[in-house]
Formats: sequence, C-alpha cells, structure tokens
Amino acid sequence: MFTPGCLPVLIGSLPITDHNEAVRIILSYTPEVPLWPQLPKLPREGMVRQFLSGFPGLTEEGDRYWVNTEQDGFEEKMTSFYQDYMQVENDPAYLKSSRFGLENDTAKGFYSFVDTLKKQDHLFVTLKGQVTGPITTGIGVTDQHNRSIFYDDSLRDVLTKLLALKGRWQVKELRQLTGDTPPIIFIDEPAVVSFGSSAFMGVSREMMSNAVEEVIAGIQADGGLAGVHICANGDWGPILTSSADIISFDGYSYFDNFILFKNQLIDFLSRGGLLAWGIIPTGDPRVIQQANSEELFTKWLGQLELLSTFGFSRKQLMKQTFIAPSCGTGSLAPELALKVLRLTGEVAVKAQNLLKEND
Repeated sequence: MFTPGCLPVLIGSLPITDHNEAVRIILSYTPEVPLWPQLPKLPREGMVRQFLSGFPGLTEEGDRYWVNTEQDGFEEKMTSFYQDYMQVENDPAYLKSSRFGLENDTAKGFYSFVDTLKKQDHLFVTLKGQVTGPITTGIGVTDQHNRSIFYDDSLRDVLTKLLALKGRWQVKELRQLTGDTPPIIFIDEPAVVSFGSSAFMGVSREMMSNAVEEVIAGIQADGGLAGVHICANGDWGPILTSSADIISFDGYSYFDNFILFKNQLIDFLSRGGLLAWGIIPTGDPRVIQQANSEELFTKWLGQLELLSTFGFSRKQLMKQTFIAPSCGTGSLAPELALKVLRLTGEVAVKAQNLLKEND
C-alpha cells in the first residue's frame, strides 16, 4: 500500500477558465501529488456533466442535458454501449480509443495536465485524477420525464459501467507517467452519505454500495488507488466498509461525526486504508479569510490525538494521512482558492515535519 506520510492532495476544481494556468497553479502549490484541474465555470465541466460523454441517449440543448430514452435508435445505442463495454473486458487495450476515455471538450484539464508533465520534468510522487460517483451523477441526471436515471435499473447499470471505465482509463493513461507507482483516482460522491433522505426514496443501501463498488473495482483493475471524496455529513458506514483505498472527508467541519463510526473506521485503518484529511476549510469565505496554517495545524493535531485513542499510534496515522482541503475550490473567489491551496501546502509541511520528529 502507498503511504502518503502527510503529503498534500487537492480535490480538483478551481474558479478559473484557463486550463494551462490551472495546471501551473496546481504544480506550484502541490507538486508532490498534482492532479488535473476541473474548471466548473465552464458549463461542460460541471461535476455531473463532465463524465457523461459516451452515455446512450445523452441529449444537450444549450447548457441543459438529459438522457432521452425515447429518441430514435435508443435501443441500438444501448446495444452498442454494451458491445463496447464487452470489448474492453475482452481486450483492455481497446479502452484507450473507446467511448470511455475523457474528451477534450469536457475534460481539457486532463490533456493540459498530461501535456505539461510530458514537456517538463516534475519530481512528483504520484498523480491524481477524479470521476464523479454514480450516485451523485445518477441523482443529478434525469431522463426526458425529469426522473433521475439512478432509479432506472438499466440506466444505472450503464452509468456505473461508464464511470468505472472512465476511472480505469485515467489509471492507464497516468501510469504511463507514474510507472510502478499507482495513480490515485478520487470518486467524488457527496450524495452517498445522504442515504435515507427524501431524495433517495426507493434507493436501497445495496443499490448504492454496489454502484460505488463497481467504480472502485474499475479504478483498481489496472493498479490504481481508489479514493472516495465526500464533503458532506451523514452515514459514513457504507464507504468505510467499502473496498476504497482512500477516504477523503471534511475534517474541518465534520470530524466529530466521522469518528462516530468507530468500529468501521478502525477496520478501515487496520487494513491499511488512507485518510485524505480535509482540514482546510472551503465552505465559508469568511472562515477562509480568517484561517491560518498554525491554527489549522493545531486543530488537526487535536483530531489526530483523538483518533489515536482508537488504538493507533500518531506515527502510524500520520503515515496513512494526506492533508487536504475539505472540498474543491471551484465556487470560491480566485484569491480565496489560492489561499486554500497555500494553506494545504503549509499544513502538510508542518505535519511532515512532525512525522520526521517521530521517526
């Protein structure tokens, strides 16, 4: 298992529209584990739309999009999708040029990122990508009758397979740069902890868990590390008991709720699971303006001490920790987004220095 030792890692979104500038910013603030940028100010890079390309029946009109199951030829498009899926299963080399790759018009940040790394020498430890999870996407995308596609068994299956292979595609592409070191792919899945709310009427825990597990398996199939990023608050049980390698959580706001799932958390850490500790606030601009790295480091230290009472040494926990923002910065003012990135790096350095003192 990869051991981060308090390296900084980001979530993905930035509040700008220039992909090359976004890559430059990311490499300057988090060079150890840089990631390709998502720029949600561009409509096709919103977290739900960004990974839908290749979905049968996907229909767009201006900034609106939906899945039209009544359009001419829809059944043939579904058949074609499964043929492509089976071809990848039978011959993984087909994945590279298939519908499951990221496209330049919806994920230009990926291509800017890779091009930059190929043209310049960067001493990174590993690389990170991301894909929006099947629950968040499935609830957010509707059919022609404005019904979320997650409730349709056939459409949910297509969506899950599409996202699983988009994650796997990223692993294969990034491994050309990372070599033997596994790339990291986060599944952005804030909706998963809202299970039981009115938005999930008719959705079973098994439906949710199976969908996320299939995406995790896709990422791990070619040696990637699968992380699940959740910036919300709720039921952490299903993710802590999943096959995820990394769990990214909002430690700044929801640490006390997170550790209520004590037994599942102990099991996760005992099997070598990693935490992306979102100790840098991103939700409230006023809080970000007042934040400083010393106070955030102190807050994290207190949480670390509390978690160590679960039967783990501080040293062990630090080895299994990334320092992260609580969420992406795409909705923030640019100057606040840069401060979040700066604070992430500063707190990570303090944590790494503490880990060296404990060696």
